[in-house]
Amino acid sequence: MSTQDSADNRKVVQGKQKMTPSEAFVETMVANGVTDMFGIMGSAFMDAMDIFAPAGIRLIPVVHEQGAAHMADGYARVSGRHGMVIGQNGPGISNCVTGIAAAYWAHSPVVIVTPEAGTTGIGLGGFQECKQLPMFQEFTKYQGHVTHPSRMAEYTGRCFDRAMSEMGPTQLNIPRDYFYGEIECEIPLPARVDRGPGGSKSLDEAAELLASAKFPVIVSGGGVVMADGVEECKALAERLGAPVVNSYQHNDSFPASHPLWCGPLGYQGSKAGMKLISQADVVIALGTRLGPFGTLPQHGMDYWPKDAKIIQIDADHKMLGLVKKISVGICGDAREAAIALTERLSGRNLECDASKDSRLTQIREEKSAWEAELDAWTHEKDAFSLDAIEEAKDEKPFSGGEYLHPRQVLRELEKAMPEDVMVSTDIGNINSVAHSYLRFDRPRSFFAPMSFGNCGYALPTIMGAKTAAPERPAIAYAGDGAWGMSLMEIMTAVRHDIPVTAVVFHNRQWGAEKKNQVEFYNRRFVAGELDNESFAEIARSMGAEGITVDRLEDVGPALKKAIDMQMNEGKTCVIEVMCTRELGDPFRRDALKKPVRLLEKYQDYV
Repeated sequence: MSTQDSADNRKVVQGKQKMTPSEAFVETMVANGVTDMFGIMGSAFMDAMDIFAPAGIRLIPVVHEQGAAHMADGYARVSGRHGMVIGQNGPGISNCVTGIAAAYWAHSPVVIVTPEAGTTGIGLGGFQECKQLPMFQEFTKYQGHVTHPSRMAEYTGRCFDRAMSEMGPTQLNIPRDYFYGEIECEIPLPARVDRGPGGSKSLDEAAELLASAKFPVIVSGGGVVMADGVEECKALAERLGAPVVNSYQHNDSFPASHPLWCGPLGYQGSKAGMKLISQADVVIALGTRLGPFGTLPQHGMDYWPKDAKIIQIDADHKMLGLVKKISVGICGDAREAAIALTERLSGRNLECDASKDSRLTQIREEKSAWEAELDAWTHEKDAFSLDAIEEAKDEKPFSGGEYLHPRQVLRELEKAMPEDVMVSTDIGNINSVAHSYLRFDRPRSFFAPMSFGNCGYALPTIMGAKTAAPERPAIAYAGDGAWGMSLMEIMTAVRHDIPVTAVVFHNRQWGAEKKNQVEFYNRRFVAGELDNESFAEIARSMGAEGITVDRLEDVGPALKKAIDMQMNEGKTCVIEVMCTRELGDPFRRDALKKPVRLLEKYQDYV
């Protein structure tokens, strides 16, 4: 096919025309700019799939459909466009549920296409038949079920529109026999919501509250990233001289190089940010619902300012006041609201103006103290971790070197990060500790499983991000437990030339849950130990590169070598870091209690 032919095939047909439902489906995807989708091919949608290529759409086949959903999530979060996932009806679709749930909590505009059993056989218990709409009803913003072949383009277009307007996954459910036949229809043009700053009354009230604030603090959330509003958030922060903290797992929502940046809140977040927000008299929650897990006490500090006035800004009115009591709620776009507030404060005398310099000095001092603490925090100091460190002195990894302290490893990885890097983290103990060490200057750079907290997230998500932004270095962090749920997608990366770098923390345990057993169950370990082969060797067997690191001085060079191979040779590389079994603070201290046993035979289990 010539370049001209390819360009012509990306032109959407105009007006009402005769076409097949498959053609209507594909043309609507073209109208919405789809060039890549992830999934495993299946008979349910083969008629449409047959014309993906001439329409300029690449189907990237994965190893497991959960990985496809995560890839679509990563693609959407980096590009700001739709991520697409498709699979065979029944088991192919059910494999996607976890990935779509993660995308839901990340507010990713993912469209999942779920071909269904044919209409003439529904309800008969046919091959791979199941009810596919109930599977996703908790994790989608809209569910479109094609009720007739003639409505294929209508429902397809609506799923694309609703994914963007409501910022979350939508489901397009298509009976498999509805891809066939002849229809007459018009391909709908994409409809995008033009979001505003919010109501004038609430913006005026917020401006008045800020004018009298002595110590304002901004919480910059995911909404700032989604609205492309980082620069506007900076302008508002600079007008107020306000410290800016990132909401939980949104480390890329404000540039780490900015003097007002104070780091993330939440589990293993920044002590500097926590100490500063504890002094706030007015908090601006910009594009964040202030989720309960992301504002829990941490580092022994119950830091949330109980008496502070809260101005909450969110595009979804249902989030306003959902978690924290608020003084002013603004239903508006984070970017536009920041502009509107900055304009209202321009030229006014603000109470906080007089203390700008002292506040900046305080910010600088708190950040410096936190950085020094991180530098000195070479290993965990709780009794279990000290025992684990002592045991490691007498042990050698299979590679012959030493087991390394995770915090030191994370610090060395931080130092070796290239500019413009994208990082995804899995769930788990070391991965969560990593949040203290991950800093970004560019939005759409950090991806974590958010409130759903599922394992197997990091690798496929960064592969989706790399597909959308091949010019950017892409790194995934995973523990050895979570790694087992997604390592097979290394084959996908190799097969389809999606070069990424994965750092696997090989500490031979399910760390997050094991630390709960340490703290609450007197070190009675049940199902927490892992006996692993070499992950670097497994990577090599799948056609990737593999590096085993067992000396601290090799951590940074290994990452730089892997990134060089990724960017200049198109190679995927797995860096296997041999870590001690020490563990950070329990992940679910908020959800567990010391056991009570009433039956005599269980009396020793307290």
